[in-house]
Amino acid sequence: MVVVMRTGAAPEEIDAVVARVESAGGSAFVSRGVQRTIVGLVGDIAAFQTLNLRAMPGVGDVVRVSKPYKLVSREHHPEATTIQVGGVPIGPDTFTLIAGPCAVETADQTLESARMAQQAGATLLRGGAFKPRTSPYAFQGLGEKGLRILADVREETGMPIVTEIVDAHDVDLVAEYADMLQVGTRNMQNFALLQAVGSAGKPVMIKRGMTATYEEWLMAAEYVAQRGNLDIVLCERGIRTFETATRNTLDIAAVPMVHALSHLPVVVDPSHSGGRRDLVVPLTRAAIGAGADAVIVDVHPDPTAALCDGPQALYGEELDQLAAACRDLPPIVGRRLTTSG
Repeated sequence: MVVVMRTGAAPEEIDAVVARVESAGGSAFVSRGVQRTIVGLVGDIAAFQTLNLRAMPGVGDVVRVSKPYKLVSREHHPEATTIQVGGVPIGPDTFTLIAGPCAVETADQTLESARMAQQAGATLLRGGAFKPRTSPYAFQGLGEKGLRILADVREETGMPIVTEIVDAHDVDLVAEYADMLQVGTRNMQNFALLQAVGSAGKPVMIKRGMTATYEEWLMAAEYVAQRGNLDIVLCERGIRTFETATRNTLDIAAVPMVHALSHLPVVVDPSHSGGRRDLVVPLTRAAIGAGADAVIVDVHPDPTAALCDGPQALYGEELDQLAAACRDLPPIVGRRLTTSG
């Protein structure tokens, strides 16, 4: 059982809930987040139900949940959630295009990529300032310089920023610049990082680990939610299988399946799943048809010169095809493309 306190609940109201639970022989574990406080209850559920916790001052909701991921499950929140990122919605009634360079390389490259993305219909700008790479010799990103470039491009274009964070020690730094913090596939089970981003007070995107089950993925989201932050989106970016023709295997069934299990929005990454430019638009079409709330796509003005993931970055004709798919297909499944302004 979980007690969700109202935003701004006073410390004495939280303490009163804990005291009442302990008086019934239970244990209460308090997680104080930036936005709200969560009190997890362990003990006799039947006894807790007689305590009338929901009527106590400062209590927003009391939820009995059988799933191990209590806060992000449909049992806790039957209606699908819409997340706002700098005023841009990601949720069940809209379709949102997130696009930009995989890595921030220069100010000019990032601005040009952003303008290309915006022209294609993107309302959120993706861009990596910190890049976790398999090889220690690969481009690792510009760090804070890259964050400053992203902030300048946001000022120029009005597009909120989605950027990856790779180390818990950098949370405050990245949160100072970013509108959404992205936890990458390699860090999906970096529990210290998940707890840190959960406490940062910014929306969070969690990419599925390359070998993660749905439950493991949702438990990663639970780490963030347990810190009082329910502004979470889940990103399916392909899993590792025996197939070698594509970079990863896009699990398109993850979209409806996770929507059935969780109230959180689901995003698809057709760039990293396919790993090839010619696959991005077909996979985007599949994502829209499966009910994805958004896609996140790599864009680059000169992919042959890209320092990271050039073979999958869109430009030119493929970018025009992406724009057409994102404009024409969402209305068929009852959604509207998110637009700026």
